[in-house]
Amino acid sequence: MHESAGVTEESGLPPYVKSTVITVGTFDGVHRGHRDVVERVVARARSLKIPSVLVTFQPHPMDVVNPSAAPLLLTTHDEKLEVIAETGIDYMAVVPFTARLASFSAEDFVELMLRRCFRMRELLIGYDHGFGRQRTGDVNVLRSLGERDGFRVEVVDPVSTPDGHSVSSTSIRRAIAGGDLDRAALSLGRLYSVSGRVIEGAQRGRTIGFPTLNLGPPPPRKLLPPEGVYAVRVQTPAGPVGGMMNLGPRPTFGDSTTSLEAHLFDTAGNFYGAHVRVDFVARLRATRKFASAEQLTMQLRHDEREARNALTQLQLSGNLTG
Repeated sequence: MHESAGVTEESGLPPYVKSTVITVGTFDGVHRGHRDVVERVVARARSLKIPSVLVTFQPHPMDVVNPSAAPLLLTTHDEKLEVIAETGIDYMAVVPFTARLASFSAEDFVELMLRRCFRMRELLIGYDHGFGRQRTGDVNVLRSLGERDGFRVEVVDPVSTPDGHSVSSTSIRRAIAGGDLDRAALSLGRLYSVSGRVIEGAQRGRTIGFPTLNLGPPPPRKLLPPEGVYAVRVQTPAGPVGGMMNLGPRPTFGDSTTSLEAHLFDTAGNFYGAHVRVDFVARLRATRKFASAEQLTMQLRHDEREARNALTQLQLSGNLTG
C-alpha cells in the first residue's frame, strides 16, 4: 500500500496509472462495514486489472466543519493506516481536510479530486455516504454524475453483526464508552485497541512483584473505554503477549493522573521506546484505592487469574485472533 496526500492533480499516483477503482470516506474504526466496501473495491479493481484507491481525510472532517460536535476517534491516523494496510488496497490517499475542501460542491469534489487527481473510473461507496458541501453528495447525486460523466457507481448495502445489529462507527463509539467491549469487537471484527510508545514509569510495580509496561498518554481525541483494570493482549516487537492493564489513576499511590500501564505475563522483555498496540480483551473491575500495597498485591494476584482465564477463553473461541 502506498500513501499519498494532496488536493491538486499531483496525487502521488505513478504516471502509468491511467484509471482506478475508488472508495472514499473517513473510515474511522475501519469496522466490518468499511472492510466490506474495501474488499469489494479490491476485488473489482483486480477484475479490471487496474489499481484500487482508498481516499480518506486528515483530520476528521467534523474537526473542521463543526469542531464542537466532532466525535472522539475509534482509530487515530496511524492506527487507521495500520488496519487499512492489511486490506489489500493498492493506494491510500490521505487528503488534508481544510475549510477550502469543505466548501467544494459534490460535483467539484468528484471532478477535481476523484476524477482528475485520482483518475477514477469506478466508485464504490457505502449506502449512507455523503460528501461535498453540507454532505450534499449522496448516492443519488453520485449516480446522476456517473451517468452524465461516464463513471460507474456501486452502492454497498449496510453490514450487520451475526446477531443482527447494524454496524456503524456511532454504535461502536457508544459500546466502547459504555464498556461493552464484546459488542464493539463484533462490529469491528477485531478487538478494540489503543497504540502508543513505551515510556519509563515510576517503577512502583516492581516493588510489589508486578512490573509494568507504561504507555505514553494517548492522543486527546482517542476514545478510551471506562477507567478500570482490563485483560489485554499486547502486540509487541517480540510478538503478542497476554497481560492485564490499569487504565486510569493509581489511587493507592496517591496518583490521580490517567495512565496506561500493563503487566505482561510470562515475559521479561525490555520494550522501552517500542511502539506497541494494546488490545482490550475484557474489563475485570473498576479502579479503586487499597489500604496498603499488600492489599493491592493480593488483588492483583486475583486480577491475574481472571485475566489469564479471559485470555484462555479468547484463544479457545478461535475468534478475533488477529
